[in-house]
Amino acid sequence: MSILAACSGPASNTRGNAAPVIQSFSAQPSTIAAGGSSTLAWSVTGASSLSIDHGVGTVTGSSVSVSPAATTTYTLSATNAAGSSTAATTVTVTGGGAISSCNSTATQLFPPGAPWNQTIDAAALDAESSTIIAYLAANHTSSSRFQITFDFNILFADGNTPHRSFTPTSDFFSPDCDPAPAPVPAVGRLEGETNYYCSSGGDCHLTVIDYSTCRLHELWRASFADGTSTGTFTSGCQAIWDLSAVPPATGRGDFCTSADAAGLPILPLVFTADEVAAGTIDHAIRFILPNSLIRADIYVRPGTHSTGATSGGASAPPYATRVRLKASKDISGLSAGAQVIARALKKYGMFLADGGNITFTAATDALTVHTWSSVGVGSSSLKSLSWNDFEVVELGTRINFGSGSCSRTPITQ
Repeated sequence: MSILAACSGPASNTRGNAAPVIQSFSAQPSTIAAGGSSTLAWSVTGASSLSIDHGVGTVTGSSVSVSPAATTTYTLSATNAAGSSTAATTVTVTGGGAISSCNSTATQLFPPGAPWNQTIDAAALDAESSTIIAYLAANHTSSSRFQITFDFNILFADGNTPHRSFTPTSDFFSPDCDPAPAPVPAVGRLEGETNYYCSSGGDCHLTVIDYSTCRLHELWRASFADGTSTGTFTSGCQAIWDLSAVPPATGRGDFCTSADAAGLPILPLVFTADEVAAGTIDHAIRFILPNSLIRADIYVRPGTHSTGATSGGASAPPYATRVRLKASKDISGLSAGAQVIARALKKYGMFLADGGNITFTAATDALTVHTWSSVGVGSSSLKSLSWNDFEVVELGTRINFGSGSCSRTPITQ
């Protein structure tokens, strides 16, 4: 495929000075397989600053490596006091962004048999469904109910991505967590951050899909001292998942945590602007509740974990509760983009995965082809829903978190 590149004229001309000149901007290779990487290279004169969109941000030198999940056109902006110039180049991704080599489909992580990839629109209701829904309707009344947060970053690695060892923090638990080096793409960011430094003190998840090993690396409270991929690396719990296999009924181990409190993987439950643009979300969705509204010390499968922070009563949902939007719910009043999400909630439902305030979890659009504004979805797009629009599917055995302890062999390589 020929490389697309174009330079604009100066945006302005001050006191006879000229805007920067972009002699070239290219991608090598310009076509990659899903999970591969390409090097964006440029030659520019007269610029005081350079930046590239789609989450790359400010750049220096003459090149940077990127690993887009789908075909992406990158725009280089060169700026000085006199004005700015831009150029564009396209990286074509074959395979539709799917990790088919890891037994996944084009629209799902893990094989189709994984719990979060199975439809539950016809599943039986749990005997406690009406009790749990009534409890949530009466007690989950905060202003963040049914809001969407767009904080998660889905990063991609391949065989050329450096793996970094990290210093475990007090949020790293053994044997629950995996100390193996994690792949760290040159360009990326943590949950809720603009780079690799955890400045907020929040969860700061680092989530990376490694196509070369068919592994999903999810790290909780990760941080790189200088915000770059080469900075001093510390992290709490890392959970490594085998994307090529359906997890066993006990996940990574009964009573074991992951990078989420319920012991579930995160990224298979996170939806993106690209999925909404395509018109379908083919997996369950992650949702969270305040710990005070989660049944104390109880979880259900496919979850494997609860926490001492949970304090909800016997009518509250346990960790890993799966809820679906009722088939009878009229969603015609939602925006077109929100209807895509609502249809997924009817067909695949949502899992109670972690403790927090904002209900639904979506990926940031900084690293996707489409933006949330372009698909007409904002943080309040599902606010018109109520808990009485939902029902709880069969949960199975309630497991007392205090009745056992995590026993597994951590992954070290």
